[in-house]
This record gives sequence, C-alpha cells and structure tokens, in this order.
Amino acid sequence: PGAMSEAVTKESPAQDGEGGSRRSSWGLLVTAGVGGTLVALYAVVTPFVTPALRKVCLPFVPATATQIQNVLKMLENRSGPLVDIGSGDGRIVIAAAKKGFKAVGYELNPWLVWYSRYRAWRDGVHQNTKFYISDLWKVSFSHYRNIVVFGVPQMMPQLEKKLEEELECNARIIACRFPFPCWIPDHTTGEGIDTVWAYDLKHYRRCETKSLEITPETES
Repeated sequence: PGAMSEAVTKESPAQDGEGGSRRSSWGLLVTAGVGGTLVALYAVVTPFVTPALRKVCLPFVPATATQIQNVLKMLENRSGPLVDIGSGDGRIVIAAAKKGFKAVGYELNPWLVWYSRYRAWRDGVHQNTKFYISDLWKVSFSHYRNIVVFGVPQMMPQLEKKLEEELECNARIIACRFPFPCWIPDHTTGEGIDTVWAYDLKHYRRCETKSLEITPETES
C-alpha cells in the first residue's frame, strides 16, 4: 500500500500537468477562433456602417420601405435611364428596375457595390441594373433623365450646381432626406425622414430660348 500510494503520488503531478496543458491548448484555440471571427466580422460589417472615403462624408443609411415607395411615386409616368447617386446597397436601383427602368447606381464603397450586384442577381433584375464603384464628383450624369439623390446637407449646394450644368431640360431630380438649397420642388411627398422632393430641371433653365438659339446653327 505504501508503494502504491507513493506511485500514485508520483503520477498525479504529471497527469495534472498534461490536463493543464490540454486545457491551455483548448483555451488558446478558442481565443484564436473567437478573435478571428471578430476580425472577419469587423472586416465585413465595417464598410456597411462607416462612410467610404469621400470629399464630403456620405455615410451609408439604408432607405426605408416608405422612402422607396415615395421615390417610385415620383417616377410614375416617367421613362428613360435612371441613376441613383450614392446607391448604397442598391435597393433604390433594384426597385426602379422592377418598375421597368434601366437603372444605374454609383457608389464609392466597393463592398456595397458588390453586395448590390448580388442583390440584383438574386432579385432577377441584374440585366436592367448596373453598379459602378466611382466618386460622384468624377462622373457626368448628362445622359440620365431620372436622378435620385440620398445626400447630406454639406454636399447639396455643390451637387445642385453640378446637376444644373450637366443635365438636359427633361431631367427630374429626386432628393431624399434633404432638399436642395436653392431649387423649389415641383412635387413633395412623405414626411419626416421619408420626405422626398422632386425637381423638374426645365423650370430652372431657359430651355425654349436655348433650343431656338441652336436651331439656326443646325439648319445652316
């Protein structure tokens, strides 16, 4: 019995050491797994909740279902190509495509663009939609007739000037959340954050005078 007791006593520290080592290894594995998961989650989620690098900070705030319906209401009886400036996760572009528009989204955040393309494919409208990774200040919107803008107050004055210079007289600009500072909206719908303003550019240009000036040149 004394020898047996001594043998057990000698073996116990070794067994405890092996068990502690195993527990330590499992602890390291669990810690590494949790840490890796958090890093991966941060890498995926961060682009969706923080602004991409822009001259004017334009954070991603998803459009509500009411905002989308209000935008579609402003597009009734309209035709021609549509562009969403700062298209986010593509929900406005996709909704417009389902209504028959050839719709394009410009977004600087690549994660959101890739996700938008996936959503368009999933919803079966990828043939009528396109999404581009681009800075809105470096793009000309001259060939679009319908323009949707989810902007912030800091960018609206400069964007108002850019659109007035580039767009044709038959263009309609639809602003969500924040109106343009100088233009007077032709139509308004919704309330609160769901308010949508529509501006017909023909009311801010001398379109008829411009066309009369061009006609003699084309005839000569």
